[in-house]
Amino acid sequence: MPNTRLKEHYYKEIVPAMMEKFQYKSVMQVPKITKICINKGVGAGVDDKKQVDVGADELSAITGQKAVVTIAKKSVSNFKLREGMPIGAKVTLRAEKMYEFMDRLMSVSLPRVRDFRGVNTKGFDGRGNYTLGIEEQIIFPEISIDKVNRISGMNITFVTTAKTDEESYELLKAFGMPFASKTK
Repeated sequence: MPNTRLKEHYYKEIVPAMMEKFQYKSVMQVPKITKICINKGVGAGVDDKKQVDVGADELSAITGQKAVVTIAKKSVSNFKLREGMPIGAKVTLRAEKMYEFMDRLMSVSLPRVRDFRGVNTKGFDGRGNYTLGIEEQIIFPEISIDKVNRISGMNITFVTTAKTDEESYELLKAFGMPFASKTK
């Protein structure tokens, strides 16, 4: 049975609160998270092809969904990169797996970050999406630190139906995203 705690929280508490705060006329206007995209670049994959497979396997273990290997679209001579070479991995989570991953990210993984003071509030793109950078994959309990031979990070993008950054911020905050206090 998948964990639907966040989904229930969204419909029972977040939707009424957002409707009141932003004066929406319909429940359908309330923003929601449509998907979470996790992208991991493996720069070492240029020299060692196995590193890309290891990165994809780690991403699959973290998300519970098979990662897709990404390939280079252009050749870049400075990086010894040829078009068509594998250079990373990505996963797109939707529905139940999305909520389950988000729950584990906010309640288990982010608190394991060393000297954690909240996630940066500058990751919004102006269209209601939020991207969070993680520097070490070992914050996830699915990754065994003994088997890791290279520390690598990833980008996690929360794609929402929010029209503005403010709506998206309030939505993610209501879900429990531990934002660092805004300094103005």
